[in-house]
Amino acid sequence: MTEPQYPAPDTDQRLTDLEIKASYADDLLDTLNALVAKQQEQIDLLLREVSRLRQRGGDGGMPAGPRDELPPHY
Repeated sequence: MTEPQYPAPDTDQRLTDLEIKASYADDLLDTLNALVAKQQEQIDLLLREVSRLRQRGGDGGMPAGPRDELPPHY
């Protein structure tokens, strides 16, 4: 009777495959984190811009609301 080999040859390959997948998952996570951080910066910039426009009170030719719009026949 022969003793089993530990780890089995296919176990080494499976472990290597899992390490590769974990490496790709880590890289993807870093990429997604950077993307989310960039999007948050863009959201913050847009929120500041909207706030600035609201403070201007609708200057720049934009009506403040539907009551301030001229009817199409004017």
